[in-house]
This record gives sequence, C-alpha cells and structure tokens, in this order.
Amino acid sequence: MNNKFDALKDDDSGDHDQNEENSTQKDGEKEKMERDKSQGSSKRKVEQFWRFYSHMVRPGDLTGHSDFHLFKEGIKPMWEDDANKNGGKWIIRLRKGLASRCWENLILAMLGEQFMVGEEICGAVVSVRFQEDIISIWNKTASDQATTARIRDTLRRVLNLPPNTIMEYKTHTDSIKMPGRLGPQRLLFQNLWKPRLNVP
Repeated sequence: MNNKFDALKDDDSGDHDQNEENSTQKDGEKEKMERDKSQGSSKRKVEQFWRFYSHMVRPGDLTGHSDFHLFKEGIKPMWEDDANKNGGKWIIRLRKGLASRCWENLILAMLGEQFMVGEEICGAVVSVRFQEDIISIWNKTASDQATTARIRDTLRRVLNLPPNTIMEYKTHTDSIKMPGRLGPQRLLFQNLWKPRLNVP
C-alpha cells in the first residue's frame, strides 16, 4: 500500500470518509511541522549570524574605499562564478549616512528569505565610497524579468526606499564588457558563521 488510495480500494468497511479525513489531518499536521521546522531553522540562522554581525564594523564607520560582500556558501563574489555568470544585480546609490541601516535591513531580509524567489539570490554587496555608498543584490538569472521585478519590489520595501529612488539593474555580462574596470580592494565576508579570528 503506497498511498491512501490503495488502502481505500481494499477496504469494504464503509469508513472511507473517516480514513480520508484522518489522512488529510495527518498531512496537514505534517505540513505544519515542516513549516514550523523551516521557520525555526531560519530563526536559528539569523540568531547565529547576529552573534557575529553584532561584533563587526558597520559600513558607515568605514573610511575610504571598501566593499563588504555577503554571498551564499559556495558562491564567489565574482561575475564569472557559475552561479553569477547568467545573472545580474540591482544597484542603489545612497547618500552618506544610510549604508549601515540599509545593509543591515538587506542582509536580515536575505537570511529571513523575505525575497520569496527560491534560490535566485546569490548575495549582496555594500560599497563604501567617498561621495556616496552603493548597495547591490545579485541574482542568478538576469533574463527572468518576473523574478528581477519581485527582487526590486522587495528591495524597495525592505529598505523603505522613497518612490522616487533610482534603482538600476545591470547584467553581469554588461559589467564584464565595461572597459577599464579595476577591482577595488575588497573585504570579503563569506561564511560569516565560520569566522577566522586573527589574534595578534
């Protein structure tokens, strides 16, 4: 008997409705348990991350030219990485003083899976510059317009951006084609839940 319908075929007791109702209840309970387990797992991820994040320097406290990268395990913050090569990124330019709050809201939304686009999100970058700061979120599939639109809308909501905020979407293939691009000095924060401490 592989499923509830096999059980019903051989049962002549007249309790078909009762068996189906019990099975439906069990299915509902099983789904609830899986949902609760998933939410508990997400909560643990956020708590685990927060333990390390609370000790880190915030983007707004940095001077000079720096980048923070936060990417999923196994994905390098490079256009050429297999997970990124067909993707792109939403770019938002911020006036000075907003980067720390926006960065924190963005990474917590990523960890809490608020974007609701499955495995599409690869990571995020905050770039601290002299005149402005730039936040970007990278996704896997630039050609999926529905998904990129959903990411844009969620980003706008999560960062509480005014309606007139300019957001630019750029594919990684377009970024690669730009002549004269020099990579800035980068601070890579991959796998923050497994930090490496440098003790003098």
